[in-house]
Amino acid sequence: MRAWLKARVGEPLLRMLREGSSPQRLAWSLAVGLALGVTPLVGTSTLLCVGAGFLFRLNQPAMQLVNYAAYPLQVALLIPFIRLGERLFGAPPLPLSLSVLQAALKADAWGALHLFWGSFWHAGVAWLVVVPLPTLFLAWLLTPLLRATSGTFRRS
Repeated sequence: MRAWLKARVGEPLLRMLREGSSPQRLAWSLAVGLALGVTPLVGTSTLLCVGAGFLFRLNQPAMQLVNYAAYPLQVALLIPFIRLGERLFGAPPLPLSLSVLQAALKADAWGALHLFWGSFWHAGVAWLVVVPLPTLFLAWLLTPLLRATSGTFRRS
């Protein structure tokens, strides 16, 4: 797993820094890509990343890299976002599990979206409530790290 992460995530990010990507813009690209990558609105994260990247002039390859790497986290956070959305809206809890949800999405994605539309809508609102602060914190945390990393390229 570590070798895969290094080859698929670490090396491309280092290449972006070597090629002149701004550490701050790259940090924001990674933070926003992760935030959009965990959206409970399954199947929309790529399009959301393209839109946000275009709107805020962020690094599309970095955003998509983190977006795709975030897929396991998106799946893991799906039920918690649904449950938080139910609480926010006072909706009755839907009897579901991750395996039921995955099976429904795999069998008929559009049918599952229709069946769970209210829950996904509530989960999307919960995601909008939760995601801004961690995104800001991650961008704030990554900026000096990437700046220090890019500084090592300039000195050598």
